[in-house]
Amino acid sequence: MSDAAAFFDLDKTIIATSSTLALGRAFREAGLITRRSMAKGAYARLVYHLGGVDADRMDRLRDGLAATMTGWDAEQVRSVIAGALSELIDPLVYDEAVALIEDHHAAGRAVVIVSSSGEEVVGPIGEMLGADQVIASRMVVEAGRYTGSLAFYAFGSFKADAMRELAARNGWELGDCYAYSDSHTDVPMLEAVGHPYAVNPDRALRREAAVRDWPVLTFAHPVPLRSRFPTVPAPRRSVAVGVAGAAVVAAAAGWHAARSHARRDG
Repeated sequence: MSDAAAFFDLDKTIIATSSTLALGRAFREAGLITRRSMAKGAYARLVYHLGGVDADRMDRLRDGLAATMTGWDAEQVRSVIAGALSELIDPLVYDEAVALIEDHHAAGRAVVIVSSSGEEVVGPIGEMLGADQVIASRMVVEAGRYTGSLAFYAFGSFKADAMRELAARNGWELGDCYAYSDSHTDVPMLEAVGHPYAVNPDRALRREAAVRDWPVLTFAHPVPLRSRFPTVPAPRRSVAVGVAGAAVVAAAAGWHAARSHARRDG
């Protein structure tokens, strides 16, 4: 049992991109999405890296994802994602983040990944990284298929609520806990703990960190996870063809959200 925990956001904190959007290429190679769809996904990724995914866009991404996934076979989705993770996510892991995770484990703290991405993506990545637990968005599944409804959306204040609940169950004092994130939308997550850190912060979070005197960390060296954890499986060069899983749906939803926002602003 640990007396405290370190809570890590996932995208642009542990890995150098969006965990969901990074999986799109595997489905293109499997013939499940078109080259044009991949181009749209690339645009969504660019917007994401430029810091353009605010709370409003995330809400529309959530709604688009939930609606589009209605009827998908949940087990097939998990299988497709699992087949792609080791190849596409592994090389994007920040060396600094992995070292920090190891340091927290060595200090006797639990490591928890907290991400708005779906548990289908976050769970396997957490296992690859040796995280003790994950907090992720969950979709409702009935009779083995997604209903299009969300059971839990791990975003903003909901992340902080889930952290408090998990801390209470495990006997962790949040004042002794750590949290790391790149996004201003995660201010509730950071202010919930005694040791908050801004990692590769967007402009808004950088300003917030300066006002609150929060430390700012820069992670800049993506490395293969297998270089630190030899038990991580080698990349698979083929992906089982079944359904276009959550990653593809989210890439498309991210594109539509970015395009709608651009039209509104223009």
